[in-house]
Amino acid sequence: MTMSNPDSTQFQPQAPPTTIDGIVRRLGPGLIVAGSIVGSGELIATTKTGAEAGFYLLWLILIGCVIKVYAQVEFGRYSIVNGRTTMDGLAEVPGPGIKGRGNWLVWFWFLMFVASLGQLGGIVGGVGQALAISAPLTRHGREFNDHVDLWTQQRVKRAELERAEQAGAGSEFSSQVARDLADINVAFERSRRELIDKHGQDAFDDNGRPPASPDEYIWAAIVTIVTCFILVNGRYGLIQSFSTTMVALFTMVTVVNLLALQANPIWQVSVNDIVNGMSFRLPPVAEGGGSPLNTALKTFGIIGVGASELVTYPYWCLEKGYARFTGPRDVSPDWAKRAAGWMRVMKWDAWCSMVVYTFATIAFYLLGAAILGRTGLNPEKSDMIRTLAVMYEPVFGTWASILFLFGAFAVLYSTFFVANASHARVFSDVLRVLGMADDKHETYRKRVRIFSGLFPVICLLMYMFFKSPAQLVLFSGFMQALMLPMLAGAALYFRYYRNDDRIPISKAWDLMLWLSAIGMLITGVFLVKEAFQ
Repeated sequence: MTMSNPDSTQFQPQAPPTTIDGIVRRLGPGLIVAGSIVGSGELIATTKTGAEAGFYLLWLILIGCVIKVYAQVEFGRYSIVNGRTTMDGLAEVPGPGIKGRGNWLVWFWFLMFVASLGQLGGIVGGVGQALAISAPLTRHGREFNDHVDLWTQQRVKRAELERAEQAGAGSEFSSQVARDLADINVAFERSRRELIDKHGQDAFDDNGRPPASPDEYIWAAIVTIVTCFILVNGRYGLIQSFSTTMVALFTMVTVVNLLALQANPIWQVSVNDIVNGMSFRLPPVAEGGGSPLNTALKTFGIIGVGASELVTYPYWCLEKGYARFTGPRDVSPDWAKRAAGWMRVMKWDAWCSMVVYTFATIAFYLLGAAILGRTGLNPEKSDMIRTLAVMYEPVFGTWASILFLFGAFAVLYSTFFVANASHARVFSDVLRVLGMADDKHETYRKRVRIFSGLFPVICLLMYMFFKSPAQLVLFSGFMQALMLPMLAGAALYFRYYRNDDRIPISKAWDLMLWLSAIGMLITGVFLVKEAFQ
């Protein structure tokens, strides 16, 4: 038995479902992938792009969600037709390599993998921030929260007053906003004086802000320990159910928030904003020389199905049983019929998950552009979660922080949980492909358990060392965007050299696959160009 078909000893071919109800019951891998996407790509990177670029790059975000699904399906097709893993397939792609020790594509995956651990470090840092804000553990943490909350409220109220005056809102409304701002200013100065009285000049750093409390690191460590325990003892069913529930809850809240925002004339997203966002224009260079396009291209690498998810998706398809139910490839008509049927199920799985995360992505981007972009707030460092929570204040008011913190914890922890589970499986398989481990299923499962407990700890250490969640996420996006053209080439290779002609593929599908590959190539080239300018 080889790792390429880990369940071959339990081969039980099954006829694929033909009704919509039957197909829906067999969905799952795409929902797991969605669970690993929404936390980092959508909540952090997408909103950061909206904060920096405004509505200009809505078109790029939408393309980023849709374009990669065609490559995703080809990766899944390879596993169903051949009963083998992604790493088996990547090792077959032509190019420099060492027999029995992988090739150029597998080796670059190693670099991307290290960056993705940093990304998950940023994610667990975000979870720690959310918990530190909602449940501070130290006096320092409570003081930090109170003061920075006032600073954030200042920025929001100033922007609201400016927009109210520009929009010609009634004098009564503008006066009320001005009074609210004055009250916040008084409270902010009082808080500042109290901190100086208690702690002296050490109460503030060089930027005039109190140093971040250790609470977020304590909470991040607690979350990491719990995650290690669950993953070491968890199985596919638990992972699928957990990720689906977490993503569904916060996506629903976010979409409702965006719709309710339309009732507020100060913050609403207008038709003109959408038209501008879909006009295929680039945003102006930000003040200070920053490039919103650079941020957007990094975001492109991780929104929707990023490079990491393209690699991991077939592993979840294998665990779900699509390849096992199809059975080992042979020349019989029955096998071809089963393969075509399970391919249809897998396409449903990929496209349904695409609808879920595209809705979430667009909602997060519009919120980031409408509120963060207009207030000049940019989610960064120890203020990342607090800044993101601002997006919910115009609708939910004083409930915003509570509601957002619950949702942020849900999607961020879902990403941390699912992505570590995925990494444990892929890395365990990579060791086999590189000739560093045997191909027995029993030892593979043992490796998965070991890495399920090890990788979350590594992620935590990376966060504690770098201390900038958003930048960790974006650097991973940079590496994934670089790998996207390589994976696009691999998808084309699978389509034309590792497919079975008995499974029909339309010319329209081939056209979209090529457009997908070209789009990913252009993104990678532009990102390299931006990086070295």
